[in-house]
Amino acid sequence: MAFEVTGKIIDILPVNQVSDKFRKREFVIEKKESGGSAVFVDYIKFQLVQDKCDLINESFLNEEVKIYFNLKGNRWERDGRVNYFTNLDAWKIEKVSSQGREQNAGPDKVLEDLPPDIEELSDLPF
Repeated sequence: MAFEVTGKIIDILPVNQVSDKFRKREFVIEKKESGGSAVFVDYIKFQLVQDKCDLINESFLNEEVKIYFNLKGNRWERDGRVNYFTNLDAWKIEKVSSQGREQNAGPDKVLEDLPPDIEELSDLPF
């Protein structure tokens, strides 16, 4: 199941080469919500794994972004002790402008991009 959240990136950690076959990169967003006169701030840590580590770099720092992620949970056992941990695995990151639109979105539509009026289509053979 995929989730999404919007917030400001406040920290980007370096890529961590965990093993020969596994690497990850963690980053943190600040998510603010208003409730009446109060503002609630959450700091949420995400991870990027393998080739997804390249989705982010220092240019994203202090940017408003929309993050698409999966919720993952694992069980880890060692010496008879069991631990559980949860990861937020990001798989897509989009920068968001102050108007709430993607910065990499195309330009606004111009007249030539609009479909023709119905009167212009009346001479079609079907």
